Amino acid sequence: MDISSFAALIGFVGACFLAATTGAVFRPGDWYERLAKPSWRPPNWLFPPAWAVLYLTIAVSGWLVWRTSGFAGAALPLAIYVVQLVLNAAWSPIFFGLRRPDLGFFEIVMLWLSIVATIAAFHPVNSAAAWLLLPYLAWVTFAAALNFTVWRLNRELASRRALSE
Repeated sequence: MDISSFAALIGFVGACFLAATTGAVFRPGDWYERLAKPSWRPPNWLFPPAWAVLYLTIAVSGWLVWRTSGFAGAALPLAIYVVQLVLNAAWSPIFFGLRRPDLGFFEIVMLWLSIVATIAAFHPVNSAAAWLLLPYLAWVTFAAALNFTVWRLNRELASRRALSE
């Protein structure tokens, strides 16, 4: 691997790290702990290491597409990739920051769709890059189900919040 390829890999890792920072800033906290949650929810400690692995695969996936076609040759796939990173970064501020599981669910559906679009756009360029995103899609599918369930289990709380605003 030459220096420019290594620098690009570091850039992709940095972009994913930037997206991940919202999860570090907008943490679950006491509000989330008081919510009703399904019995199948994983323990809180599992989320950071799972996301660390996922962010690394997301970074490598983007880098593989760049390495195959460059920014100019893969402009549309990489633009879709950026959109999914932005949507990824937006979920924690919406769900935990605004305390809006309802809006968080709609946002995570948009994230899920953007991941599917990224996989579809990456596959013709570099199939390994597309395959690397499948665990991410699976995790976000699970997270969307969890988000939806938390929203539904706490809809009375959301209704009271809406009335007080």
